[in-house]
Amino acid sequence: MRYPIEAETQLVATLLPRLRRRARRLLRDPNEADDLVQDALIRLLQTNRQKKIRSPGPYAMIILQNLARERWRARRETEALEDDVAATQPTGTARLVCGEIAAAIDRLPADQAALMQQVMRGETSPQVLAAGAGCPVGTIMSRLARARGTLKTRMGMKPDGSVAELL
Repeated sequence: MRYPIEAETQLVATLLPRLRRRARRLLRDPNEADDLVQDALIRLLQTNRQKKIRSPGPYAMIILQNLARERWRARRETEALEDDVAATQPTGTARLVCGEIAAAIDRLPADQAALMQQVMRGETSPQVLAAGAGCPVGTIMSRLARARGTLKTRMGMKPDGSVAELL
């Protein structure tokens, strides 16, 4: 069955002002809003030719809303994940090792433990450590060497091994 052109023209003329107002509320750009109205009217007329729509006004508004949603979704900016961003580096093992080292330092003799705790806090100058302990620099260096040796033994490391072995 062929739908009369006059009826389609009358339908478009009736719906056009309402659809434009609604489209301009949905999309801020007037040109995009007009494109949206045109797409909605095309779909409405195609559907109406296949089967007669009883309430074309509400049906057209639904089409308009659905088309606007499609545009919003298509416009959503996404960012491609790079390999270095997609996964975080595991830190669980390092945290466990740090906890074990801190516990091993606490079990050192008091003078060695105090020095190693200062080193853990970031003090690496033997002169500053010696001034704080009231000892010669040589004494500080030998205490630190003994403390490191004891820690390596307790952590199951080779005497000439690196801390990186623990991870």
